[in-house]
Amino acid sequence: MTKMPVDINRLTEGWLELESDPGLFTLLLEDFGVKGVQVEEIYDLQKSLEGPVYGFIFLFRWIEERRARRKIVDTTEIFVKDEEAVSSIFFAQQVVPNSCATHALLSVLLNCADLHLGETLGRLKVHTKGMCPENKGWAIGNTPELACAHNSHAMPQARRRLDKSSGVSTGRFTGEAFHFVSFVPINGHLFELDGLKPFPMDHGPWDEKEDWTDKFRRVMTERLGISTGEQDIRFNLMAVVPDRRIAITHKLKMLRTNKAIVSATLEKLLKTDKGPDAKKKEESSENVGNNEGESSQTKEEIEDGNSSPTSLFEPNAFTARDLQSLLKNLESEILVNEQRLNDENDKRYMFKVDDCRRTHNYDEFICTFLSMLAHQGVLGELVSQHLLTPRKIAQNAANRIGRPSKKNGKSPKPAGRRRKGRNKCKKRK
Repeated sequence: MTKMPVDINRLTEGWLELESDPGLFTLLLEDFGVKGVQVEEIYDLQKSLEGPVYGFIFLFRWIEERRARRKIVDTTEIFVKDEEAVSSIFFAQQVVPNSCATHALLSVLLNCADLHLGETLGRLKVHTKGMCPENKGWAIGNTPELACAHNSHAMPQARRRLDKSSGVSTGRFTGEAFHFVSFVPINGHLFELDGLKPFPMDHGPWDEKEDWTDKFRRVMTERLGISTGEQDIRFNLMAVVPDRRIAITHKLKMLRTNKAIVSATLEKLLKTDKGPDAKKKEESSENVGNNEGESSQTKEEIEDGNSSPTSLFEPNAFTARDLQSLLKNLESEILVNEQRLNDENDKRYMFKVDDCRRTHNYDEFICTFLSMLAHQGVLGELVSQHLLTPRKIAQNAANRIGRPSKKNGKSPKPAGRRRKGRNKCKKRK
């Protein structure tokens, strides 16, 4: 009998609710075995994103259509009902409660090409190829690796909704339901993949001169009511993007290579220029550099770290002064990118710290701490102080309200006597 890769006993409590946090989703990607991908939170919808985007994950307040008081936008017109088209993409119906976070993440990952999915997701993608959306949903729910990775990032007191008719998450404090959906580009069209819908939704193609994220901005602007001013702030938006550390590391490698080449060329140039005609050579090389526009362009490319400085070996390409300036700029760029890489690594470290704080169960610590206070005879005194302080504040406030205010040395007459006198006058009449 083969051993299960995860503890199957941990799945008895079902799938737990997850918070909408980019650090949580990034760590969830690592647990799935995905490499080279991270999740970032979007604060400004109109701000352009740096680099490619694999997809968006949108969290919104979910309202059941038959119970909604306001009019729900009709999405049946954009449903893709063709079975062949639906089976060609990865769209899974959510059949397991509280699994919408993993569903939204998988809807982005399994619809993108050239991603390192890892063993678990790679096997799931091959196994579910050609399945109907419902069977794909059951395949996700019956994958213990996904369920255990999902539950490992949930809070200990996460509530579960075991009602199979609705698989949405409930807010911990408000009791409202929130739901995750995905937006991904597929075959030149923007698709919205919602596990609670029977079919995927096609929002249409985007223009040839624009990126698919521009089409997404227009759809979200209309969805959130930003253009009409009726914006609902109870939502969260995250983007699935390449790991920033990979691009920064590659750029650092190119910059350091360019720095080594420039340093070697400068050293060689300084050795050859030591002579009586060194000043004349420098002036002639400066004139050549001013007449040709290729030197400045090559210099910018070298500073950006996008190309190697092969033209440095050409005669009269750069002067010693140009190489010294170029070397200084390269060192500055290296420092900037090293700081960016350190910031990204620190961010990953804080993701893990926050996850430990989120998933740690503090009940045992609190109970032990209270038991120690009771054993030392301090608990009763602390509780009495905590209870007496609000009572004193309330009593002082009541005394201030009930105290009669004196104006010109005269105290106001009681209200009850005035009412009594008026009633007598009415009876006499």
